[in-house]
Amino acid sequence: MVTLPMLKISIITVVFNSVNTIEPCINSVLNQTYPLEHIIIDGGSTDGTLDVINQYSTDNLKLISEPDEGMYDALNKGIDAASGDIIGILHADDIFENNEVISKVARVFEIKNPDTCYGDLLYVDHNDTNKIIRYWQSGSFKKNKFLWGWMPPHPTFFVKKMVYKKFGGFNLSLGSAADYELMLRLLVKNKCSCAYLPKIITRMRVGGVSNASLKNRLKANINDRKAWEVNNIRPYPWTLYFKPLRKIKQYFIKPSTNTLKK
Repeated sequence: MVTLPMLKISIITVVFNSVNTIEPCINSVLNQTYPLEHIIIDGGSTDGTLDVINQYSTDNLKLISEPDEGMYDALNKGIDAASGDIIGILHADDIFENNEVISKVARVFEIKNPDTCYGDLLYVDHNDTNKIIRYWQSGSFKKNKFLWGWMPPHPTFFVKKMVYKKFGGFNLSLGSAADYELMLRLLVKNKCSCAYLPKIITRMRVGGVSNASLKNRLKANINDRKAWEVNNIRPYPWTLYFKPLRKIKQYFIKPSTNTLKK
């Protein structure tokens, strides 16, 4: 029997002045049972974040600290620096659901060999990550679901490095919709293959920029429309109204005890 080499997986963390949350994030990566390359892109923190990161200096942790043009510019830097076959994202405020998450993601890529993979997401209280605010149960992938306001949760989205090389990274002109545009470009326009892992991947602390106020939500909707336009694909008239409405049910459904144990 021929033993195939393990897929190398890189995790990108973008951080700026997150001294209170960066340590749990780093430990969440270190505690994975699957070996990882961890790339931290720091925007020039001044609050002690770098001191925390430097305490965890290992051969598998790569730190780049310099000014950037925001989160998506930093993510692009991380993609360029990553040496993994697969690239995932764990924001500085977030943690993986458990220590087996990446092993399960790797298994999907090994068995199904998709271009991309995604799972489910928990929004949790900023101070108490055991307190669940929203449960984003993604469901299986079908390209036409984007027309009904669906999208995968970006913090659970894993992409082959060769896909980024072929189709590009984040479009900085799209603001908070850069992740939405990326997924439209990969999954709808360019028909990259996609696998759904029906497991909770990440616990994400509440407080996203695009949802912080009505003004930001309206701006996000404008950028969502641009995401379709720059890819020369047309949504239904109701697509971008359904997109925020789909989030409402996430406040009312909760993961079962069995789901949280998996």
